[in-house]
Amino acid sequence: MPHRHLEHEPWDPHLATEGRDPRDVYDEARGRCPVAPRVGGGWTVFGHAAAVEVASRSDLYSNAVSRFLQVPNGLDGPRHAAVRRAIDPLFEAARMRDLEPRIARVASALVAEIALPARVDAVALGARFAVRAQCAWLGWPADLEEELLAWMADNHAATRSRDTRRTAAVAERFDAIITRLTAERRAAGTDAPDDVTTELLRVRVEGEPLTDPEVTSILRNFTGGDLGSMALCAGVILTYIADHPPLQSRLRSGVSDAEGDAILDEILRIDDPFLANRRRASVDTSLAGHEIAAGDVVIVNWTAANRDPAAFGDPDAFAPKANRDANLVYGIGPHVCPGRPLATLELRVLVREVLARTSEIAVDSERTRVRSMPPLGGFEEAPLVLR
Repeated sequence: MPHRHLEHEPWDPHLATEGRDPRDVYDEARGRCPVAPRVGGGWTVFGHAAAVEVASRSDLYSNAVSRFLQVPNGLDGPRHAAVRRAIDPLFEAARMRDLEPRIARVASALVAEIALPARVDAVALGARFAVRAQCAWLGWPADLEEELLAWMADNHAATRSRDTRRTAAVAERFDAIITRLTAERRAAGTDAPDDVTTELLRVRVEGEPLTDPEVTSILRNFTGGDLGSMALCAGVILTYIADHPPLQSRLRSGVSDAEGDAILDEILRIDDPFLANRRRASVDTSLAGHEIAAGDVVIVNWTAANRDPAAFGDPDAFAPKANRDANLVYGIGPHVCPGRPLATLELRVLVREVLARTSEIAVDSERTRVRSMPPLGGFEEAPLVLR
């Protein structure tokens, strides 16, 4: 039966948290109902089972939601599958192994710049690392660092403002950076640098090259969204390690890559900064007892779904092995994040290097949560002391 008691209390996606941890707000909303109607129309999914259904059933829920071109995220069906077949090899295991020493040098140089003991903002540290690591992976020049960091700050502010003119202007700035870099490579022809950006220009999808807008959209997806996400992930992970000295000691004692990656995934499940994605119902359907009409926008709140007691028991209990298979940090279904191997590599390397160069990561002062509701999560600032 539909959840009639929620018909007069729709979820406000811009609800002020009044100093509360947004995760508590989401937990309470999920406890009232796993799927809630939203102020202004559409639905928000808080429950794990409903999130899995929406993300897995691309025949019912389309990713073509934005009015802007989004490749591959905003594609469905055969075209989406074809583009993923073309770009997923960029993240294959062998390539990540080859990349790891380069990313490790980036992390080592960054941490070496910190005169210990030092007070640092883990989010700011993560942002700078994300820019340098992504530039190293894509073959972008190091002198883009300050421009990209400034763009990240402006993009964050524009997103929080919910002013579509500001967000559009920031997006255009980023596209201009990408267009400049790809134009240089196209002009160089066979003399273009042998890097991932050049490789992407030469990718064929079903025998045809990607269009310039498609290349720009893919690179925007690889970088524009991931830079901010990686900064938020670094803030969450380093703060959690500081808050849990026994876990910090365990990591310092040496763990395998597989165990270390599982630990990072579990920290991100408990405090998931990849907060929300949109889908649009392509047909009339039902979800958790609600009738969803074709055309309705459905927001999947990954943070809430990853804390659902129905899937994880105590959502704050640290249990990497037990929770691994149900963890939705990188999504699920045909649109699962293609860049997961790269993100995992970067986070692993950053944490390893910070631990190697320090004897203690300690809590400094009160951290500040991201104050806006979806799509941002994690911390605005995460002050730590590195000794």
